[in-house]
Amino acid sequence: MLGPPLGGAAVGLFGPVVTVAADAVGHLLSAAGLRAVGGHEPAPVRKEPARRLTAGDVVAGWRHLLTHPALRPLFLNALLVNGLIMAASPPLAVLMLGPLGFPPWQYALAFAVPCTGGLIGARLAPRLVARYGRRRVLLAAGTLRACWPVGLAFVRPGPAGLALVMAVELGLITCIGVYNPVLATSRLELTPTDHLARMLAAWSVSTKAAIATLTALWGVLAAFTGARTAIALAGVLLLATPLLLATVRRDGASVTKGAPETAEVP
Repeated sequence: MLGPPLGGAAVGLFGPVVTVAADAVGHLLSAAGLRAVGGHEPAPVRKEPARRLTAGDVVAGWRHLLTHPALRPLFLNALLVNGLIMAASPPLAVLMLGPLGFPPWQYALAFAVPCTGGLIGARLAPRLVARYGRRRVLLAAGTLRACWPVGLAFVRPGPAGLALVMAVELGLITCIGVYNPVLATSRLELTPTDHLARMLAAWSVSTKAAIATLTALWGVLAAFTGARTAIALAGVLLLATPLLLATVRRDGASVTKGAPETAEVP
């Protein structure tokens, strides 16, 4: 929450080169601080020899995700939602810092203040699950988080535009704050222990690949259609992603592994 506005203020005061250089020095100081901790820790005793994950393990993770009736729609939804949200970020930065003329500190503030939504959402998640059940919370929060980004296509210069971005980001991040803990709990409970590492590796690889691919495509799209059009298209496509969540079965076993729907999230 504090980093973006401080970075924006530094860019405004000292320029981008000095700010990036100071950030790099900060990372070096962090590394030096960790190195200065020193001390030794006994090596853990393993019952079985450790082994590295291989490409075959990632393939096994994909097989588990794509063949599981509840995990498959959650997985595909995560790829599309994460990819489309991140794909619209560079065009939005170009639009706000370029034609709309927002100073760097205002751009940073627009994305820093809404981070409180993550704290609010995470605190609400277990209470909502206890009251309404895990599937309903996944469907409701997952649907709501897809409805906010299209509003970014209507940003205008000045205080009203800044308030619009902050409101959209606050709503989006709050819904994500509710959705993510429930999703993380569900995918862990729906995966056997001996498949967890492979499932998580496949999920991580796929999510990063989807974000990288869609971000690149949206950069090309923005170059031909304009930043605002690219942002609007990403928002419109996001509105269709809740259809995947709606395919999760209605019986409790599909997302709670047989547990009552009122079970609390750890």
